[in-house]
Amino acid sequence: MLFLFDDFSLDTDRRELRGAGGLISLEPQVFDLLTYLICNRDRVVSKDDILAAIWHGRIVSESALTTRINAARNAIGDSGEAQRLIKTLPRKGLRFVGAVSERKEPVAAPLPLPSGQLTPPVLPVQPSIAVLPFANLSGDPEQEYLADGIVEEIITALSRMRWLFVIARNSSFTYKGRATDIRQIGHELGVRYVLEGSVRKAADQLRITAQLIEAATGAHLWAERYDRKLADTFLVQDEITGSVVGAIEPELRKVERQRAIRKKPETMDVWDQYARGMWHFYQSTAEDNAAAEALMRRAIDLDPTYAQGHVGLSAVLIQRILSDWSENIEADRQTGYEAARRAVELDDKDPTAHFLQASHSLLKLDHGYSLASAQRAVDLAPNFAMCHFVLGWARLFLGKFEQAIESFQLAMRLSPYDPLTYVFCIHLALAHYHQGHYAKAAEIARTGIGLRPTRMAYRVIAACCGQLGQVSEGQAALAQMRRRMPKDAEKRWDVSYPYADPAHRAAFIDGLRKAGWDG
Repeated sequence: MLFLFDDFSLDTDRRELRGAGGLISLEPQVFDLLTYLICNRDRVVSKDDILAAIWHGRIVSESALTTRINAARNAIGDSGEAQRLIKTLPRKGLRFVGAVSERKEPVAAPLPLPSGQLTPPVLPVQPSIAVLPFANLSGDPEQEYLADGIVEEIITALSRMRWLFVIARNSSFTYKGRATDIRQIGHELGVRYVLEGSVRKAADQLRITAQLIEAATGAHLWAERYDRKLADTFLVQDEITGSVVGAIEPELRKVERQRAIRKKPETMDVWDQYARGMWHFYQSTAEDNAAAEALMRRAIDLDPTYAQGHVGLSAVLIQRILSDWSENIEADRQTGYEAARRAVELDDKDPTAHFLQASHSLLKLDHGYSLASAQRAVDLAPNFAMCHFVLGWARLFLGKFEQAIESFQLAMRLSPYDPLTYVFCIHLALAHYHQGHYAKAAEIARTGIGLRPTRMAYRVIAACCGQLGQVSEGQAALAQMRRRMPKDAEKRWDVSYPYADPAHRAAFIDGLRKAGWDG
C-alpha cells in the first residue's frame, strides 16, 4: 500500500518514506510506528495499543516511546509543539490527523521485452535518462492530467538535447502506478539516470518535487522543490530541465542550453484545457478522442496563437483516422493538416508540430513534403521516438526501405516499451517485405500481433506467406484480417498504405493474391 500525505509518500511494501528531498532514512521501529498511526488514523491509539502493535507487549520505557514518537514527527516535518500531523491527546493517546490518500500498488514483475528482444537494451554511449510519471499528491484523481502534462513537457524539452539519450514518454509511462525498483527500471529501459517526482496542487499554488537517481546504484544525485503559482508552470518546467542537465553533465553548466522558442499561453486556463485534452488523448478510446477534440478546440478559442492547442487538435485527428474512428476521413485529414500547418507557423521550433505535419502530409499523399517535415522534426528533437517513426513512415512509402528500417529500429530503441510498439512492428515488417526478407517480415509482424492483433499485421503476414508459398498459413491470416476490417475498408487503403510508387503497391498486393486474397 502507498500512503500519500502532505509532501510525503509511505510505501509499506518497500518500507520507504519519501519526501521532497527524496528517500528519508528511518529506524525500523519508527517506520512501523508511523505506519501504524496512519493505518489507524480514524481513531485515537493508546500507549498500550502502540506497545502491543510495535513492541508486541514487551516492556518499554516512557523515554524510549517518546524518542520514537519524536523521530516519527521529525521525519515528516512535524514537532511536539506544532502537532500538525501527529496529535497528542492528553491521557488518551495519539492520532494521525493529516489528510491521507491510499493507492494499492502491486510490486511489478519485469516488463515483457517487446520486438522479440531476448535481453534488455544496452546502455547507449551518451548519457541516458528516463523521466517517470510524477506522483499526484493532491489526493484528487482529477489532477492526474496536471502531473502528466508537466512530465510530458520535461521529456519534450530534454529530447531536444542532441547529446542526451531520452526514453520516450510512452515507454516511461508504462511504469505509472507500478511500485518498481529504480534499478530494475534502469535495467529494463537501458538508461543511466532516472528522474522521478511529485506534483501537489492546492488552490492556485503548485508544488513540484523532482529527484535525479543513478539507476545502477539507486543513489540520489540531485533533488529540488519548486513552489509556484499555477501561471508559472512553464517556468517550473524550464528550471527542472536546467537543473537535471547540470546534475548529469556538470561541465555543461557554462554552456548556454538551446531553448526552443515557444509562445506561452496568457492564462493557465489555456494550458489547462490542452493538458486535459492530452490526458483524454492518451486513453486511446473513441469517446476520449471526441472529448480531447472538444478540449483542444476550447484551448484554441481561448488563445488562437497558442501553438500547442493546434498541435493537440492535429494529434487527436491523426489518432482518429488511424484508429478507424473517423466518420469523415477527408474532413478529418484536411482539418488535421491545417492544424499542424498552423502550429508550425506559430512555433517553428516545435518538433511535434513538424511530426504531425509530416503525418498528415503523408495521408494526403504529399510524400516529398512529408519527408521534409519528418526530417525537420528529427533535426529539432533527435531523441524523440515518434519523430524517427514518422521519418521511417515517410521513407517506407517513398520506397526508401533500408533507410526506413533504420528509422523504425531507432524509434523502438528510444521507446522500448511503447504501447505503440505493435505499430512500429507492422511498418518495420512491411519495410523488410519490400526488401525481400519475407520470413523475417512475418516474424516481426507476429511479434506485433502478440502485442495487439490488428488487420494490418495479419495483412503483412498474409503477403509474406503468399511470397513464401505458405498458402494455408496465408489464408488463415487473411481470415483473421477480414474479421477485423471495417465496413468501408477499401476507402481506407490510402490511409494504411499511402505508397508513392504504384509498383510498390502492386508488389504488396502480389503477395496477398498469392495467399488467396481476391480484393
